[in-house]
Amino acid sequence: MNDKMRLACTRHEAVESMVKPWLAGLLALAVAGCAPEHRISFREFLQMQQAPPPAEGEEPSEGEPVAIDIDSYLRPYEVGPSDVVNITLAGIDEAGLMPSFLARVDRNGEIDLPIVGSIKVADKTLEDVEDAIRATYVPAVFHEAVVHVELVEADTTNVLVMGAVTEPGLISLRRNQRNMLFAIVGAGGASELASGHATLRRIRHPADEGTFDLRDPVELQQALALDPLEHGDIIYVQAAQPNTVFVGGLVNRIGPQIYPPYTEINVLQALAAAGGLRTDVFPREGTLIHRMPDGTDVHVELNLNRLARGQDPNVALAPGDILWVPETWETRVQDFINRNIFVRAGVSVSYNVTGIEFMNRHSQQSSRFGASQADISDPYGFLSRSSALQGIQGSLAPLQP
Repeated sequence: MNDKMRLACTRHEAVESMVKPWLAGLLALAVAGCAPEHRISFREFLQMQQAPPPAEGEEPSEGEPVAIDIDSYLRPYEVGPSDVVNITLAGIDEAGLMPSFLARVDRNGEIDLPIVGSIKVADKTLEDVEDAIRATYVPAVFHEAVVHVELVEADTTNVLVMGAVTEPGLISLRRNQRNMLFAIVGAGGASELASGHATLRRIRHPADEGTFDLRDPVELQQALALDPLEHGDIIYVQAAQPNTVFVGGLVNRIGPQIYPPYTEINVLQALAAAGGLRTDVFPREGTLIHRMPDGTDVHVELNLNRLARGQDPNVALAPGDILWVPETWETRVQDFINRNIFVRAGVSVSYNVTGIEFMNRHSQQSSRFGASQADISDPYGFLSRSSALQGIQGSLAPLQP
């Protein structure tokens, strides 16, 4: 074999050694981007978000409201044990005017009256108590009488209200107010941070603990239908969790985004808050990881180009959602080319690592932002060595004959 043939073979082997790693790297990138698809389509996700229509002949199922006596919260106050009332009695005859006096309702629901003794007044309104006293004195004592009864001190139940309320602490509730709603109102109402959920803990009956969403009419009625609150019961109003969504992948700022409770954030807003998509590659799809009510996660394929053009709905993200802009075989090839191909004014094309090495060291590749201009434009030092040789030749020129 002559020298020309050996030189041709050597060049052929050199070119083959350069091309094979490139082809292997591109093939590996393509294969890596062809993983089995486990995402559902955007259309399927929108259909899952809609309530399924009821079956033919079947009525929509809704929670049955608990039957409660609304009038018990709206009618006038009814006296009961430990209440103190002031009684004024005027007789229209020779007996004249009887001085007003205080009377306490005993544990049996009775009060003691001068001359006539005890009468039953428990569970009566003040007007009914007046009628009962008048009937006792007339006509046995007076031919006619005017009676006025005033509530001086109502028996109260003290409960502790804590959590996301305006004025937490011990709240005193009258007999007709011993429920969760009046207790929270007595604490100044729920604060801006409240989630709407409240938990009742009973000191005397720990097993009866329950949590209710007071924004739901059905659960509110369930809370009002509970047995009256007792001394020492605790109500804890839960605070709402911040609306946190997680954005990662091929974006400029990866990490969680935290918003105030009940703040609605959509896909495009989350991408904008993440600094937008990376510009060194051209991602065209995203993945939304959304937790369903049954606790399972669904992975939804998003077409970012269609979203940006308004061709697909810009859906709102739920708290805890993950928005990921994944690598695809297309972005991997673009990233591979960006990292390994250097074009010098159209003179030549070179690369700095093989395709296989690039795949094996993919996690170790770092940004070139910290590199010097000489490293970027002359990674192999060809220009530097040429300049050095020229300098040496220039210094030796005067010595040449």
